[in-house]
Amino acid sequence: MAKLKLRGRELKKVGYPPGEIRGLAMQIMHQHFKHHSKEEALEVLESVLDNPDEFIEDEFLSPIAELLVEEPESIPLKEIKLKAVPTAFKIFGAQHIAENAITQMEQAMSLPVSKAGALMPDAHHGYGLPIGGVLATNNSIIPYGVGMDIGCRMCLSVYPIESNILRKGHSFLKTILKDNTRFGPKQVFDDPDDDHEILERKEFQEIPFLRNMKSKALYQLGSSGGGNHFVEYGEMELLKDNEFELPAGKYLSLLSHSGSRGMGAMIAQHFTQIAMEVCLLPKSLKNLAWLDLDSEAGMEYWLAMNLAGDYASACHHDIHKRLDKALGEKSAFMVENHHNFAWKETLPDGTEGIVHRKGSTPAGKGVLGIIPGSMTAPGFLVKGKGEASSLNSASHGAGRQMSRTKAKNSLTKSYVQKFLKEKGVSLLGGGLDEAPMAYKDIEKVMECQKALVEVLGIFRPKIVRMANP
Repeated sequence: MAKLKLRGRELKKVGYPPGEIRGLAMQIMHQHFKHHSKEEALEVLESVLDNPDEFIEDEFLSPIAELLVEEPESIPLKEIKLKAVPTAFKIFGAQHIAENAITQMEQAMSLPVSKAGALMPDAHHGYGLPIGGVLATNNSIIPYGVGMDIGCRMCLSVYPIESNILRKGHSFLKTILKDNTRFGPKQVFDDPDDDHEILERKEFQEIPFLRNMKSKALYQLGSSGGGNHFVEYGEMELLKDNEFELPAGKYLSLLSHSGSRGMGAMIAQHFTQIAMEVCLLPKSLKNLAWLDLDSEAGMEYWLAMNLAGDYASACHHDIHKRLDKALGEKSAFMVENHHNFAWKETLPDGTEGIVHRKGSTPAGKGVLGIIPGSMTAPGFLVKGKGEASSLNSASHGAGRQMSRTKAKNSLTKSYVQKFLKEKGVSLLGGGLDEAPMAYKDIEKVMECQKALVEVLGIFRPKIVRMANP
């Protein structure tokens, strides 16, 4: 096999900014991924770009992830004074959370703009705010408190079809899932919907940075990222009669997980750099730099973030629409939720705050959401209970217990394939870094958040589609 040869223009197309980062990325890929195909290498790089938090401990890719959120050269400013004592916050499932994630949350609570916070039971170490961290601030937005994959979300369609089709029509479902999904930087559709209303949003014209983003948004519309993103068929067991159009029972369901693709990552990086230039924090807290919402940059980020969130939703709807058409069936109902986003909300003390949920699910009273497990563990359709101490939040999944590097170095393909077969799960694509063993026990995570959500249904994955390793 010929050795890998990447060029700067190919990294530019994926979304990598000019400068040192492109050279470093090419160097690492040529050295450690030289036997990968060009498409595979670009998919890996896009996964790092979308979610650098997921590669913070990766043996080879961590330098790229670190540089993506590195502090820029800037004019020295007066260092911001932190609180002498961090504001207290509630931890759910502390026994399942590593100390470094708790330390990160304590650091976030020492910011002068921090008002309240909480840590979810799936939490683990990230950049700036830990994944699974919830932070409320005073009239300020932290781009990296939202994360690189802005608006990353879950979307669930439940069909009025009994779940035994997963067995009887297994081959058919595998085929349409493979034919109607795309993952990574180059796997896009030839016929994106160029009339989609998301492309007509005024932000593409009114915000200078977004003017060149429209073509990328069109190009990637309806596709999914790499890493832990997926589209899967499974069985949804509705546990009792509810507000949906289906009675209690077991039904064919489609679940997808992805975000705002390259556009979201570039928005996050651009505004994080601006925040770091105007908000000089100690080096250990640099990724918590914020923008005042009364500033031009702060408002531009807020508008761009909301556009990226709506774009992520549009991508999911396109995925589900294509698969509905191939299946020849419409869903009875759909549920979706962001888990990398920020909202203006009323806090427990009655004041308004900007609530950042980086890898956590909105769980206000009566709010529906989806909390996935892993490719073999169940996910849960939930209704929020509006618990004030969690800032109306819950976990966004099981959470990683094993780094990507550790998973790749300690697991074998044959072992994982055997495990999948035992669990009755078919996997299309996916790598060892996303093996079920790399994740915490979702049942234990759910046990720690009984006060946060009510479980309405259980989703059991059966046919899972992910990016090729």
